[in-house]
Parts: sequence; structure tokens; C-alpha cells
Amino acid sequence: MGGYMKKTALILVFILILSLLCACAPKAQPNGVQSGESGSSGGDSVSNEDPVEVDFSKTDADMFTDRDAKTEHDALKAVQIQLNGTSATASSDSVQINGSTVVIKEEATYVISGSLDDGMLVVDAPDTAKLQLVFNGVSITSQTSAALYILEADKVFLTLADGTANALANGGSFTPIDDNNIDGALFSKQDLTLNGAGALTVTSPAGHGIVCKDDLVFTGGTYVVNCASHGLDANDSVRITDADITVDAGKDAIHAENSDDATLGFIYISGGNIKAEAEGDGIAAGAYMQIAGGTIDLLVGGGSENGSKEHSDNFGGFMGGGGHGGMQPRSASITESSSSMKGLKATNSLLISGGELTINSADDSVHSDASVIINGGAFTIASGDDAIHAEDTLTVTAGTINISECYEGLEALHIDVQGGDIKLKASDDGLNAAGGTDQSGTTGGRDGMFGGGRPGGRPGGMGGMSSNSGGSIKVSGGTLYINSSGDGMDANGTLEISGGYTVVVGPTQGDTATLDYDISAVITGGTFIGTGASGMAQTFSDSGQGVIAVSVGNQAAGTKIVLKDANENTVIEYTPELNFAVVILSSPEMQKGAIYSITVGSQSGEFEAY
Repeated sequence: MGGYMKKTALILVFILILSLLCACAPKAQPNGVQSGESGSSGGDSVSNEDPVEVDFSKTDADMFTDRDAKTEHDALKAVQIQLNGTSATASSDSVQINGSTVVIKEEATYVISGSLDDGMLVVDAPDTAKLQLVFNGVSITSQTSAALYILEADKVFLTLADGTANALANGGSFTPIDDNNIDGALFSKQDLTLNGAGALTVTSPAGHGIVCKDDLVFTGGTYVVNCASHGLDANDSVRITDADITVDAGKDAIHAENSDDATLGFIYISGGNIKAEAEGDGIAAGAYMQIAGGTIDLLVGGGSENGSKEHSDNFGGFMGGGGHGGMQPRSASITESSSSMKGLKATNSLLISGGELTINSADDSVHSDASVIINGGAFTIASGDDAIHAEDTLTVTAGTINISECYEGLEALHIDVQGGDIKLKASDDGLNAAGGTDQSGTTGGRDGMFGGGRPGGRPGGMGGMSSNSGGSIKVSGGTLYINSSGDGMDANGTLEISGGYTVVVGPTQGDTATLDYDISAVITGGTFIGTGASGMAQTFSDSGQGVIAVSVGNQAAGTKIVLKDANENTVIEYTPELNFAVVILSSPEMQKGAIYSITVGSQSGEFEAY
């Protein structure tokens, strides 16, 4: 070709597709908050309209007070409360006892021991009072209400004495005792901090585990919560910096939501260990969520195997009414379900800057109705739907993300990969910038197919483009490995690669593509290695460095690809894990107009980089 190709035993040929013009059917749109996903605190999930701007500069110093972590107390000055099964005694008249109901009325430190078979510990102090409750081997069961009920105070500090085992339980029903809807085994109307070096088991077979109508804070202790509804439920915030928390919840494991103030209902986690199994969401915030550290292990909705997603198993049938590649729209049984089953979910933006996160979820593993920012952390994800989804922008600057199973890997209107180490396996698209429809004008969309009329396999012109797509994918750093059964990188708009090391391994069947874009795909830096199907193949529409895109026939997985320059220096070497028919290569070491040799298995040839 053009005098540049040397024939060998079998010559590689460019794909020449001169007549195929396509107008792909619209793809499934990103998941928003669907019907059944909104409600006030205590509902199945969270939703606030018009998310407000989030200040993610806050640290532990802003989220926790010195007293939140203070566990010391003067035992000689503390009020002693002894629980005796059906009665109790106290060393001060600041405690009122009526049978098995113990009411604390004043600010002080209270050391509590013993058990109540069917009773309540109630805090009803002045609204300026700051109290410390020290559980020193406490077991309280209330058959029809909360075992610990904090009605009035400014703030309560619940300290678990070192080495002690404590328990709070509801017997299976909640009978109103005042105007408050008490629906948790531990129910607080006021700010509540839990700390110490002891253990607390909370059991609530008919409601929530721990409920707080203000700020719920954990700075220490070991907790096991088993409940029918939310494990931890707060109106204003849940803040965790150092605690071991295990939750088995019939709804969300951790839930924060404020229906009156969009700035509240947030979740902040900077340390500790959280292990949860939830039939609803794992950790759900009605406002924003910030995770700076800790170990989080979530099993949600029974895990990815229970996700209802449309696999890309029925490829082919292009323009057959099933959307791009003949695929049907993804199943609505998750997105329209009355119960959300996401791993991490925030109505406003979600920032993760550290920690170890293991998420196995039936629905999205990480989800925001606004933006997701990942600045660090180590992720192990298996998702029945999208692994990481943002309605607006998804940004990754650092961290290690390993996605073993998902429908789509990273999905957002705008995807911006600046760094990190990302490895994903998707049953549909690896990266999907879902901006509007996936339709294109008569010369748009796949007009950047191989052999678009120019010698040497260069892409065809992009003039006359007509598209409503506003999505974008940008890759400027990091390493990105995509193994997808659908499109590798699908930009319903524009695709730009300016750095990093990107590998896309796609299938050979049906109407899938290594690259799929509506408007343009430009590479100006970084290394790109792409393999996949030939039927709907696109290559880069423009470049600032050399690009070679060739058809290689049907090649088996494990066939090595080697690209060498004119001096026989190896520029790129790679062995795809899936069968392939197309190879797209680009590197900063490749010069436009230079000649490179490609060897694919036993085949070889020389090509000019465009």
C-alpha cells in the first residue's frame, strides 16, 4: 500500500469500509433516582433535589471534637446505676426509677451495670446538658420500645468500658409511649457519640438498630447490629473515625438523610472497620459522602449474582431494534425496584481519598446522583450493574480499582481519568460517557472507521457531524485495563487520551467496538493498545502522535502482538486475553508518517503511522 507494505506469507490488510453509514439506536440512559428511591429518614433510600455545593476540605478536626474521643471518667464522682432484672438502684436522686424504667434527669457521668429483662434506660435532662453514660456490662431488653431512649439533652456520650460486653435489644414490636416515632433499639433525639474499648450488640427484629435524629458519631468500640430496617440511621450525619462495626440489616446498613436541609444527611468515614450485609443499600447519604480511610466490606442485595443486567450475550442483528449491537435495553428490575441495592450511594457528590473498600452489590457498587471523585483507596468490586456511576462527572486521580464483574465499569456524563490503577471486566461497556443519544448524522458517529477513504488506513473525515451527545471521556494518566463484552470505551460525545497507559481488550462477536464515539476521538499522549471486533470498528479521528490501526483476521486469544520501529526496536508488545480481529496501537514513541512493522502470531507487515 502506497509502496510501504512488504508482503510476507500472509499480509495484514486494512479494514476498508466505504459504504456503511449507521445511525445507532439510543442506548440505555444512566440510572438516576427512580421511583421508590426517595423518602424521609427511615425510608428505603435517599433523595434530595438540587444538590448543593460540597466543601470536601473538611478533616477529622472539623468532624470530631476532643470530647468525642474522651473515655476517661472519675469513678468516685460518677453516679452509679445498678440494673437488677426487673428493678434498679442508683447512688443519686438525679436518677428516677419506676420499676424497670430508669430515667436520667441531670448532667453528670453515669456508670451503669447489670441487666433489665424488660425495661428502658431513658435520658430526659435539660437541653443544655452534656452527659456521659459508661456501660460497664449492661444488657437491656425492651419488648415494646427502645432499650436506650435519649429524649432530651444537648449531647450524650456513650462509653463502652474497656473489655466489657454490652447489649441493647427490642423484643419485636414498638408501641408508642409519646409523640416520637421510636423505631430503634437505641433511639436518640439528640447528638450521640459512641466510644470506648468495649463491645455493644444491638438487636432490633422489628425496626432500626441505632437511630439518631441529630449527629451520630463513632470514635471507638466494637459494635454488632442486627435489625429489620436500617442498621445505623441518622438525620444530620453519621461520622466514623475509629470503630469496628458489623451490621446485618433488612434495609440500609448505614443511612443518613435530612428531608428539611440539603446540607445535612451526610456521611463521613476516616477510619475503623465496617463490615455489613444489607438488603437495601450498603452506605447511603441523602447529602454527600466522604471516605478518607478505614476498611469497608459490603455485601448488598445478595451480591452481584442477584443483579439484573442485560448481558451482551446476544450480539449481532445490527439495527435490529435492540439498540447498539442488537442489545436490548438493560433490565429495569433493579433501576425501577422499590428497594435500592447499591454499595455506596450519595444524592450529592461522593469523595473517596483512602481506605480499603470491598463491595459486592446487586446494583451499582459506587453511585452518586451528582459527581464521584476518587483520589485514593484500594477497591475490590463486583457489581450486578455499574461498578462506579455518576450522573455528572466521575474523576479518578489515584487509587487501585479492581472490578471483577459489572454491567458497565465506569459510567458518567463525563469521565476523567487522571491517575490510578484501574482494571475492570464488564459484560457491556468498559467506560461509558452517557451524554444524550447514541445517534449520529449521516457522516458522523462511526465515520472514523478504519479505511475511511484515505490510503494507509487513515480515518475518514468527520465533516457534517450532527449529534446531540454531550458526554466525554478523558484519560491523562494512570493505567487502565478494560476487558469488555460490549464497547471498550464508549463516548456519546468526545474521547481524548493525552497520557497514561490504556489497554482495551474487546470481543470479536457482533457490533461491538474497541472505540465507539459520536463526535471525535483524539490521542495526543500516552500509550494505547486496543483489540476487538472489526464489524463496527473505529479508530482515532485525530492524533498528535503515531497511530496504526489494522485488521488482522480472526486471531485467537493469547496471540502475541509486537510492534517494532525501523531499527527493529520493540515499541509495543502485548498478548490479548480475548479473540480479536482488529489492532489499534499508539505510543509517544511512534511518529506520524514513520514506518512500523507489526507481527501478530505468524503474520507480519509494515505500515505507515498516521
